[in-house]
This record gives sequence, C-alpha cells and structure tokens, in this order.
Amino acid sequence: MDIFFVSLGCDKNLVDSENMLGILHDNGYSITDREDMADIIIVNTCCFIHDAKEESIQAILEMARYKEIGRLKALIVTGCLAERYKDEILKEIPEVDALLGTAAFNEILQVVEQVTLGKKYTYFAELDKLPKSKSKRVLSTGTHYSYLKIAEGCDKHCTYCIIPRVRGNYRSRSMEELIDEATYLASQGIKELILVAQETTLYGVDLYGKKTLPNLLKKLCKIEGIEWIRILYCYPEEVTPELIETIRKEPKICNYLDIPIQHCSDRILKLMGRKTSKDDIINIVNSLRDRIPDIALRTTLISGFPTETDKEHEELLDFIENMRFDRLGVFTYSREEDTPAALLKPQVIAKVKKQRQKELMELQQSIAFEKSSSHIGRIFNVIIEGRIADKDHVYVARTYMDGPSVDGYIFINSEDELISGDIIQAKVTGANKYDLIGEIVEGSAKR
Repeated sequence: MDIFFVSLGCDKNLVDSENMLGILHDNGYSITDREDMADIIIVNTCCFIHDAKEESIQAILEMARYKEIGRLKALIVTGCLAERYKDEILKEIPEVDALLGTAAFNEILQVVEQVTLGKKYTYFAELDKLPKSKSKRVLSTGTHYSYLKIAEGCDKHCTYCIIPRVRGNYRSRSMEELIDEATYLASQGIKELILVAQETTLYGVDLYGKKTLPNLLKKLCKIEGIEWIRILYCYPEEVTPELIETIRKEPKICNYLDIPIQHCSDRILKLMGRKTSKDDIINIVNSLRDRIPDIALRTTLISGFPTETDKEHEELLDFIENMRFDRLGVFTYSREEDTPAALLKPQVIAKVKKQRQKELMELQQSIAFEKSSSHIGRIFNVIIEGRIADKDHVYVARTYMDGPSVDGYIFINSEDELISGDIIQAKVTGANKYDLIGEIVEGSAKR
C-alpha cells in the first residue's frame, strides 16, 4: 500500500501529520510523493479562516480526482476541517471514505485498515484527550530544524477564533515526554528546535499549576546537538519576567519572540476578547527590548475587525509606526460562523478590509527595509538552509531573527562547501528588501 499525504495549515498541524506518517511507516506502509501512484491519500486539513477552508476543500476535491485518473482506492480527511464539518463533508463529498478528528491522529492506522477493507469510517475522540503515539515522527522539514508541539488546544476563546471548538481546551504535554522527543530529534540531526502550541506561554499551567515554560526551556538547552531554540505564539499578557530572563541568559534560545497582538485599539481588543490593552502591549514590548536589546519581535494583526472605524485603523497605523516590529503579518478578518464576532454589526466590507491590510503591510514594508539596511556591517551566526541550484557558491541561510518559511533570508557567497544545518558566522554586506546579503567571516568554524 502506497500512501500520499497532504498537510495543510499551521506548523502544529504539520506535527500531527508527521506523527501519522510515523505510525503508518512503522506498520509497513510506504509513503509516495506521487498522487497518481497512491493507493490511499490522506489530507490533513485546516479551517482557521475562510481562505484555509477553501484551500482544504480544493485539496480534497483535487485528490478525489485520482479515483478516476489514478489508482486511488481510498481518500481520508483528517484535521480541523474534518472535526468542524464532518457532516457536511460526508454529505457533499461522497468520494471521502473516512474522517479522523483532531484529538485522534494516533488512530490513523485503524482508519487506514478499515478503508482498505472497503468500509466507510469515522473516528472522533473527545477534545479533552491528548493523543499520543509510540511511533517516532517522520520528519518533513529537512535535516536541521523541526517543530516541537508542547501543548494542544486553547483556553483564550477570542471572539473571532474557532480553534477551541475544533482543538479543545489547553492541554500541556508532560515535560518528560517533550524532553524525550527533543532528544530523539537531536539524534536525527535536528539543530534548531521550534516550540509551538496555540499558546506556548501558558505551558504547564494545567499539569503543574503554574507556567513552566522557562523550566522546560532550561531542560531543552541541555540536550546535546540542539543549537538553537525558537519560541513561537507567545500571548503578550503571559510573557513573564522569568521567561524574559531565561531567554536573556540561555545562549541557545534565539532572541526572537512571536507575540500576536491582533490590534492596538482598546475598544477593538475588548471586542476581540483579548486580555491586553494598548498600554499593556507597549509595556511588554518595552520590557523585552530593555532586557534583551537585540530581540527580534514578530507579531500579527487583523484588519477590518467588525465595527473597526477609520480612526481606529489610523490608530493602528500610528502604533505600528511607533513600535517598529521587526516582523509583522496582517490577516483580513474572516467571519467564522459559531463565533461571537460573526454576530457583531456592522461588519467591515471586504474591499475596506483589503485596503486596510494593504496600508498596514506597506507601512511595515518600509520599516522592515530600513531595519534590513541597518544590519549592514554586523556579524551574525547563521544556519545554512541550502545552496541555490543555478548559482555556484551562493547559499541561503537564516539569522536568529528569521523563522523558517515566515521571515527573511541571508544570501551568502562562499567558496567553502556548506551543507544544510551548518552554523557559521557571516558578515552582512548588503540588504535587498526583506533579505540580507553576506559573506563568511574568515576563520569562522562550522558547527
């Protein structure tokens, strides 16, 4: 049996996909990279916003075609879309043979065995369950970085977000389990560990009665082979002085935080169900920059939230101009059924949402380009991603300021032979928009 796997959505979903691949691999199934040669296709879906739902539905329909033009025997849909729209999928897309919920990825083998017998099958677990697998993940991110999902679900219940309904409330994985997994990842050559969860900053509250992310980080720093640790999705109100000090003192932890703020208007933040005010956000950003002067801060915003006025949009533009985040992304508000924000009136029309998004991104672009130019002459440790195929001696790398897939790169000219995962010193010699240009520092050793 050859299985083709499609993984959509966030990096947390990708970890689930890698776990399912590991289970199937350990039980004798082979993985193919050709849809037309697959006996079974599994689509792990996302439904966070409208565009993600559309992408997931289109992927399912596209894979369903291989029942006619390929050798496909069964189509399995897993993940958030399956959890949220199970009845609709079974009714509207009869080519789907099985559905698997978000809290049950560890049951993928049972699902596959059932569909190979020609049976339609669904498996959904209670959302308070934390699925576990005895198999090792099949890594899909390359040889040098990997995501470590430290918790599942979310307790925040922001008014625009459907995640608690499809992923359940916050459940931390045990520290012992995480250390074991990180040690395994290091044994596979992983050098950069990227901590993810719907919210990483609350790690341990449910298991240990307090926030224990700093303690987890200190233990992860002791693992031989792990060189960089990056932390994503830190809600600003949960960033503690202890966490800041841990980042500041531990050399393996990248001076980089992803802190989604979504807006700055106090009225909009309250309507969103966020737990911060504008002053709170300013204070935490200033605290981070005071204690860690070279910290790179990434954030995300929502443009066109229901009832947002032109004045509040202008307030957000002024805020971004003043705060000067290193990295910033903007989503247009997506009206999701069964969320409180969907009932707010007036809803901002699509054209206005798009225009506001454009203005925010154009402003951030100018900030980002200025920041890139300011790095000329600096020396960074960089991690090599690979070589540009059609250019001899030109390599793609990342600094600590750049998370995989979402941030920029530094392009390095080098006569030395470098491989993915090498960490070297490079001097920035130029800047090209979001990216940097550099050269290896003479005498710097690879590690």
